[in-house]
Amino acid sequence: MTSSRSNFLSKITWGGIALLLLVALAILSFARSEPVNALWLVIAGVCTFSLAYRFHAAWLLANVLTLDDERRTAAVQYADGKDFVPTNRWVVFGHHFAAIAGPGPLVGPVLAAQFGYLPGALWMLIGATLGGAVHDCIILFCSSRRRGKSLGQMVADEVGTFAGIVTLIGVVAIMVIILAVLGLVVVRALAESPWGLFTILASMPIALVMGLAMRSGRIHLGLISTLGVAALLLSVVAGQWIKGSPLEPWLTLDARTLALGIMIYGLLASVLPVWLLLAPRDYLSTFLKIGAVALLGVAIVALAPKLQMPALTKFIDGTGPVFAGKVFPFAFITIACAAVSGFHSLIASGTTPKLLAREKDIRIIGYGAMITEMLVGLLALIAACSMVPGEYFAINMKGVPSEVVASITAQGFPVTEAQMKALAASVGETSMFGRSGGAPTFAVGMAQMFAGVFRSPTATSLWYHFAIMFEALFILTTIDAGTRVGRFLVQDLGGLFWKPFAKTDSALAGWCASILFVAAWGYFLYQGVIDPLGGINSLWPIFGVANQLLAVIALSLGTTVLIKIRKQRYLWVTLLPLAWLLAVTLTAGYQKIFATDIRLGFLSAAAHFQKLAEAGASAKEIASLNHQVFNNYLNAGVTALFLTLVILIVGACARVCLRLLDGRHEQYPLREAPISSHKSRSSYGRCGS
Repeated sequence: MTSSRSNFLSKITWGGIALLLLVALAILSFARSEPVNALWLVIAGVCTFSLAYRFHAAWLLANVLTLDDERRTAAVQYADGKDFVPTNRWVVFGHHFAAIAGPGPLVGPVLAAQFGYLPGALWMLIGATLGGAVHDCIILFCSSRRRGKSLGQMVADEVGTFAGIVTLIGVVAIMVIILAVLGLVVVRALAESPWGLFTILASMPIALVMGLAMRSGRIHLGLISTLGVAALLLSVVAGQWIKGSPLEPWLTLDARTLALGIMIYGLLASVLPVWLLLAPRDYLSTFLKIGAVALLGVAIVALAPKLQMPALTKFIDGTGPVFAGKVFPFAFITIACAAVSGFHSLIASGTTPKLLAREKDIRIIGYGAMITEMLVGLLALIAACSMVPGEYFAINMKGVPSEVVASITAQGFPVTEAQMKALAASVGETSMFGRSGGAPTFAVGMAQMFAGVFRSPTATSLWYHFAIMFEALFILTTIDAGTRVGRFLVQDLGGLFWKPFAKTDSALAGWCASILFVAAWGYFLYQGVIDPLGGINSLWPIFGVANQLLAVIALSLGTTVLIKIRKQRYLWVTLLPLAWLLAVTLTAGYQKIFATDIRLGFLSAAAHFQKLAEAGASAKEIASLNHQVFNNYLNAGVTALFLTLVILIVGACARVCLRLLDGRHEQYPLREAPISSHKSRSSYGRCGS
């Protein structure tokens, strides 16, 4: 009787949550007469999170992947104290979430807000559950059962050597661009910002101490976490006193110096033992990330702001001032990490499987981290869409202030120079015109929310600079994990030509691979730093295309593995997001190369700058124009290379899948590691749960 009553109450509860989700979506989609309250977007996100984790995650991992919690993971079976370290699941969740949640859930939704709040919101709600969570879980599952192998290695094993080599080359090249963009966003956020830089630097020794304490096994994780978070918060508060102190000149770095510092940090994080710096720092950073995001959520609930940006703007036609391109396909490559992101596959087949203590933890780590990131993206979208639309567009549009406000006002979003001057003064900046890239816009929206909750307009400047620092910390954790993953990928690629180079326990090979990889993304980072247009304009579109092409590769592998483990009835689980992302990325890639609009197409932009250079100008202007010509031709070539490599990989996977469906399983056997069951928990009890 008690059980029946409990089941009835459970059905009523979950049915009510589902109904509330439908109501929220209906209001967000069809309300047009007046601005919609942002709480409906919060409700839609929380309901989607709850329903997806309770039902979709359980079904996916039990029915589709069929997890075996008695099976020893790669971290347990190959534990070496350096790279393979079975770790408490909450520490792994912290590392994984910190690593995957780079600029995407903050910057992407803010940039895509130019289309209105509805396209981005629907893409995150649907994409994160049916695409991103599936993508992340299946790659983490596959890597954990294959000795923690990388995406390229798994493609080589399951599809073929040629496809594996092409995947490794493609993934390394894509990673170079991704990390260069991430580094550039950090540089733009921290350059000439001693407060933010102080807090970032302080997080490193704090993480080292935490890593040593956790490694000792003598101090409870809860106490380590409490003291670490307290020290980090103290560094955040102390950062505001750097201004005017003797430390200010030392911590006020220009963009070029800061770029070099980020390269050095990435190198060290790549070669030091994972338990010493990377895992504890990511774990520590997650507290600040989740705490700040949770505080933003509380602020939104407390203020219940209106979404001043309409559901759809006129810029869905591709004429937007923030970036060129129609809502399809560019909304779906601009928002990646909060929906579907190929970069996640590199973390899920890089550092995370080498820390995973039990297969059952894939649910909280793979699925849970993805939909948590979805909530972060929704909050960022609210922060942007709650701003005055004219101010939002003025912040993201370069040009002479008078011309910018005239252009934006003429397009139906009134704003004045006096209004923008007051906004700049409120956040402690000299000007907010042309602060493109998404990070400043999010910082303004976040600062206005916090200042509103604490009813202190004078605190807007404090919260703005806190938000800038918070974003830099958010992104830097992706750079360190990404560089370590890149090191593994370079070793895999080098191992094809000289086998000893692929040994992850070789210090010499590890240092050499790390130096090569950091030098590669460091080159593009430096080019972005010295780019006259700021770098983001040229690198971000390639970042979006490349990121989603990685997801195409990962989902192609996932589809192949599902057939091999006799799960053909569930192929739609991976084929649905795979087909969508193929359509999005191929369309976006083609348009970025060949579009005749000089704001959109790389080749047309290169031809435009070439004509300007030939028309005659000063030596400095000609040098700048020639730099733009080179950058656009390089961008076109890189994008074309990415598209070609991915088409080859998808074709190879499709060929193997068709043969498997034809019954030729003996030609393409499953390459999982031999099954080994847990004998006891003592083998990883010190670092595990």
